[in-house]
Amino acid sequence: MKTRHIAFAITFLMSSLFIPFSATAQDRKGPPPGGGHSPVQTETLEEAGGYQIGEVATDFKLKNVDGKMFSLSDIKNAKGYIVVFTCNECPFAKMYEDRLIALHNEYAPKGYSVVAINPNVNESNTKENFAAMQKRAADKKFPFVYLADEGQKIFPQYGALRTPHVFLLDQDKKVQYIGTIDDNARSAEDVKVKYVEDAIHALENGKKPEPNFTKAIGCPVKAI
Repeated sequence: MKTRHIAFAITFLMSSLFIPFSATAQDRKGPPPGGGHSPVQTETLEEAGGYQIGEVATDFKLKNVDGKMFSLSDIKNAKGYIVVFTCNECPFAKMYEDRLIALHNEYAPKGYSVVAINPNVNESNTKENFAAMQKRAADKKFPFVYLADEGQKIFPQYGALRTPHVFLLDQDKKVQYIGTIDDNARSAEDVKVKYVEDAIHALENGKKPEPNFTKAIGCPVKAI
């Protein structure tokens, strides 16, 4: 009888420990981190090793999913550029796809186009190779360019660490904001702060974005 009471007490204790853990998991903004890493960027802007706020980004020439080469200079009358490093398979990247589409549809007519770049493109990876990028762009009907960072030369220049990771440039290609798109990866409906949109509004009003840096939330870029 005493053994049964002890077993019951142990079971009850384990159950009570499990409940708050589950609640914490439910409150997490985004899917649970996998692969032993946190989805939140840990590096400072300096540690990322890329562009700093106010620096001028060098233009690039990358292959778009339509097979043509693309540069930022191809966008005429640009007032800025929403450069976002993303990919096909990261759960966070997928969560933000519809929001990126909405951002482009809202702000491209105002001079701020989304320029999506895949730093994970790899022809030996059937989920992240160029053909897979083309399929993803077609399935989601991306209204923006989706570029392959073949050779992984561009993302280190920017200091992109996660997918997605946003770099908002002004019309002179000066970096004005670096970080995450908004404050809730899991739920677009529950977003309270739209960092990229707020940064664009600041530029439109002749002001500097505040904040101009947030920690990106997503999967680590595979080539790092």
